[in-house]
Amino acid sequence: MTDASDWIEALALQPHSEGGFFRETYRSDEMISQGSLSDRFSGERSFSTAIYYLLEGNDFSAFHRIEQDEVWHFYDGASLTIHVITPNGDYSATTLGINIQEGEAPQFVVPARCFFAVEVNDPSSFVLSGCTVAPGFDFADFEMPSAEQLLGRFPQHAVLIERLTR
Repeated sequence: MTDASDWIEALALQPHSEGGFFRETYRSDEMISQGSLSDRFSGERSFSTAIYYLLEGNDFSAFHRIEQDEVWHFYDGASLTIHVITPNGDYSATTLGINIQEGEAPQFVVPARCFFAVEVNDPSSFVLSGCTVAPGFDFADFEMPSAEQLLGRFPQHAVLIERLTR
């Protein structure tokens, strides 16, 4: 069985600021002009981007959001939970994995502008996933607020926010 360190080495993954490890695997050569995008974008963007993303069982992806929809794909390891808080404060959780009999989904879309955090469901394991973003990801579209900032907006989710922020 392949473990997390095998995947990190084989895929040349690097630490990510939100937690875990990643490597961009695709960035389209074609660009969408700023004039063709929503006003929430500050410049042109690639048509699409994709990454590998790996989380070890004792780590998490801290609450953050981007301006685009983000499609998550399951590849290997334990299942993970994607915690989503919408701009109006609604909460949902989705389990990404391949055990469809247990309600897991091999793919899930996090809607644009929703805050979300991710954790591995088995602390002794890991998860290898992929994320596809369109229009393509740009760090100008990335926001990772502090616990205080999120608690100011969503106090009803205090326990989750305090556990899944850095």
